[in-house]
Amino acid sequence: MSRFWVIVGIITVGAAAVAASGLYYSAGGTRARQAAFTSLPSPAEAATVGAPDWKRCAGLPKPPRGASPPQSQFRCATLSVPLDHSRPSGEKIDIELIRVPATDRRHRIGSLLFNFGGPGGDGVDTLTQVAGQYAALRARYDLVGFDPRGVGRSAPVRCAGARQMDRLLAQDDSPDTAAERAAYLHGRAAFVKECEARSGRLLPHVGTVNAVHDLDLIRAALGDDRLHYFGISYGTWLGGAYAHRYPHRVGRAVLDGAVDTTIGGADLALQQAAGFQRALGDFGTACARLGRRSCPLGSDGPSVVRSVGRILDRLDTRTLPTISGRRLTQSLGTTGVIAGLYSRDAWPYLAQALVDAVKRHDGTLLLLLADAQNGRQENGAYTNLTAANTAITCADGTDRHGPADVRRLLPAFHRASPVFGTSMAWALLQCSGWPVPGDDAARAVSAPSAAPVLVIGNTGDPATPYRWAHALTRELGGRATLLTLKGEGHGAYDTGDRCVRAAVHAYLLHGTVPRAGTTCG
Repeated sequence: MSRFWVIVGIITVGAAAVAASGLYYSAGGTRARQAAFTSLPSPAEAATVGAPDWKRCAGLPKPPRGASPPQSQFRCATLSVPLDHSRPSGEKIDIELIRVPATDRRHRIGSLLFNFGGPGGDGVDTLTQVAGQYAALRARYDLVGFDPRGVGRSAPVRCAGARQMDRLLAQDDSPDTAAERAAYLHGRAAFVKECEARSGRLLPHVGTVNAVHDLDLIRAALGDDRLHYFGISYGTWLGGAYAHRYPHRVGRAVLDGAVDTTIGGADLALQQAAGFQRALGDFGTACARLGRRSCPLGSDGPSVVRSVGRILDRLDTRTLPTISGRRLTQSLGTTGVIAGLYSRDAWPYLAQALVDAVKRHDGTLLLLLADAQNGRQENGAYTNLTAANTAITCADGTDRHGPADVRRLLPAFHRASPVFGTSMAWALLQCSGWPVPGDDAARAVSAPSAAPVLVIGNTGDPATPYRWAHALTRELGGRATLLTLKGEGHGAYDTGDRCVRAAVHAYLLHGTVPRAGTTCG
């Protein structure tokens, strides 16, 4: 992500490779149980909202140099929605919105609502940073971002403070000894305790189904009869869940970097572990082709991968200094490597970071990558990315893995990824001890009666493996269509591939759905 959301998409949580934990949810439950959940009346039907009062935005992050449009063109608003959608006249929370208007007002189609990934990723600050990448779509749409409930500026879930987060993210997340395992479990338990103490009232109400009902209220407030939507990574899950519950209100919807909602947390993490291992191999091959002077990590892909493994292994006992004064630990180093694999554009930074670690014994650049992935800001404060990710993930599933599950699964994870597998296996403990039981209702995405939905999969996607795009297209059913990119990185549109962009623009701007089987790259 040159904007770190484009690169990161799915968020890592906690130490090391919890890129997987951004999409943990349960495979438990039955079709009958799902039907029971989804047969309930949509609470949003009973809630009403007024038109947003758009005002000049305050407190937005500094835009990238030369960013377009300028921040003066953005407007922000607050939408009041029920905390509990089953009680539409009860307590309310605020959802924060941001909008930049369409440039061709005469041919305006409506609003295009974005979710850039997560769960736990914000939409208000992100849209200000990346709106220029969607300039072609802005011709006929107002571009609208929002912070989902529990995230950013929208009734944020709060857990640990900055110092506790520093300790949690730096601690060993691939424990080798009884003492390390005890420390890891203690750190996770302390984090959960803080979440309950600071945000217990919110935790039962931040799941994806709640966000789906918020989406429909946002649609109504924007004055659109149908929801036009662009979801990336977790945003594809949110969009699919919306289509399932409001099929008659689906407008033009793009789901890029698709999630398979039919698999459970352990299988999902295993497939992501394999995806990141493959991406590391592709990075290694590209790095080795540059030659020893530019890539002194190995003469071919496998040797580069082995070098990366050795670098991370050494960090287990010998942390590296950084210019900030903080030490680069093994878990932070692993997170930094994963962050660099989300986009081919980030590969040069990852290569430099690894060379710095080997040749200069300097962990600064790897730590910067890890901090961006973990939501750590320059002043040492953290966004609520980790807290929101955990709260939403645990609300959306009934899986509660324990240490015995991790030990049983460790061999499979190590086979899937010798470099990342161990930390991803331990990340399965994310929801252990969580105070909210969670349910599987959000996993239902079938929408055979909905308008055509465009699903996009990238064959080289490490975070949402390509097979998931096939699975989501199949689960949506009806007129859902799959567009394939033979490329590298997480997602497809933000790679800048001309073929993908042309197909997306034809669909969103003119309603032309690509032919089934269309492949780019």
